[in-house]
Amino acid sequence: MAVNIDNLSRAGQNWSIEVTPTGATKIESFAEALPEGTTVNVTFLPGTDPLDTIAVAHRLADEGMNAVPHIAARSLIDEAQLDELVSRMTGEADVSEVLVIGGGVERPVGAFDNSMQVLETGVLQKHGICTIGVSGHPEGSPDISKQALADAIGWKNEFAAREGLSLYMETQFCFDAKTVLDWERIIRGNGNKLPIRIGIPGPATIKTLFRFAQISGIGPSMRFVAKQARNVAKLMTVQAPDLLLAGLAEGMAADPDCLLAHFHYYPFGGFVKTAAYAEAVATGQVDVTTKGGFDIRQAS
Repeated sequence: MAVNIDNLSRAGQNWSIEVTPTGATKIESFAEALPEGTTVNVTFLPGTDPLDTIAVAHRLADEGMNAVPHIAARSLIDEAQLDELVSRMTGEADVSEVLVIGGGVERPVGAFDNSMQVLETGVLQKHGICTIGVSGHPEGSPDISKQALADAIGWKNEFAAREGLSLYMETQFCFDAKTVLDWERIIRGNGNKLPIRIGIPGPATIKTLFRFAQISGIGPSMRFVAKQARNVAKLMTVQAPDLLLAGLAEGMAADPDCLLAHFHYYPFGGFVKTAAYAEAVATGQVDVTTKGGFDIRQAS
């Protein structure tokens, strides 16, 4: 595939990245690793304390970043807890944007079974949250039927229009550009108007990617990584998402109505390394190799 650096750089603008509260303890300075104002999602994983998520969001705000804490529906006790958490997010960490997900809990710990129930409470609007991310699944979900996923996208579009909110979809990570582009065209044809932040696996070893793909249960991407992982000699080889990004960038450039808006990076191979890669792509500081991959230019 011929790589157009201008298309790649344009597609790579306004990228975002993810961090866990545990991962944040290993980062001495977000300000040194990221451009000012970078959007950083802070996870709320099953079995963890949501106050840890808020503490990291507070730290990110202090360092000049746009902190976007996760709100995991199935890990919440009730609406009162939701209200308290959102109040602290806005009051202590200057949060103006959140990502609302179902959350990877088989049985809800409290009153909420899905993200739509959280949205319907009105708690986010009460605390001035107008920009809200919701989940997207280009490769489907092992826990949700295709029809249920389609119905959820329709509901979220209707909810955004009814409430006058800025909703966007943020997706699981993928490896195949065609799968993502085909999915976007299908849901757009079915009425989706929400912009999409597409999940990108940051540079990581094949062994690491295989482990995360297993946990996520993603379809075509799982098969792709499994094929790579069969070669034991290559397990510790770093796999960068060069071809994925190039394919997405060309698809976005070729279709002016495409709703893929930004790249959201999952830093499986390290936060600082992934941030440097994302910024190099966004600023065009890459050289195309003979195999169609990228070499990151070193700062002079």
